[in-house]
Amino acid sequence: MASKIAILASGSGSNAENIIRYFQKSLKFEFPLILSNKSDAFVHERAKKLGIPSFTFSRQQFLEGDEVLVFLQKYNIDYIILAGFLLKVPEQIIKAFPNKIINIHPALLPKYGGKGMYGDNVHKAVKAADDSESGITIHYVNENYDDGNIILQAKCELFSDDTPETIAQKVHKLEYEHFPKAVEMIWGKKTGMTRSGFHVFLDRG
Repeated sequence: MASKIAILASGSGSNAENIIRYFQKSLKFEFPLILSNKSDAFVHERAKKLGIPSFTFSRQQFLEGDEVLVFLQKYNIDYIILAGFLLKVPEQIIKAFPNKIINIHPALLPKYGGKGMYGDNVHKAVKAADDSESGITIHYVNENYDDGNIILQAKCELFSDDTPETIAQKVHKLEYEHFPKAVEMIWGKKTGMTRSGFHVFLDRG
């Protein structure tokens, strides 16, 4: 029986679409629904194009958690993916899905993590620090922002002429390449790797 995954997104939903398309022919995963905290998020348009129901809950509903949890249980959800979801996941949902919620962060945690560090804010901070590399971190979700155990990190090299925009492009490329593979790795059990492992993919150029 296929595992059912709910995707939570607050914005464009490009990672959500990439993951769903990656597994379109797979018998391991199904994506019964997409949830968002914004009714005007473009992820709803992507969901419509993919033929997947999408729903909006308010910030308060998400932070209180009970109503969202009942909704997830109604759809028999097994796992949750945060794909550009900006709200903190409440404790009752985390407890209901132990080691079954993952998030992607557009930096190499623990650097550039925490409240307010998302999207362009992260890339601007990386540029301001004149870092020589950036990347992505895929991690389990706990009660703190960007603090759960790291599953996978992938890196890209940065140069002096990089801008926040070019850094974002490099990071997005890593997201599209590695996020679906990470899902397959930790929940598809295809590789036999353990869930507690720390796995690094290194990308240069």
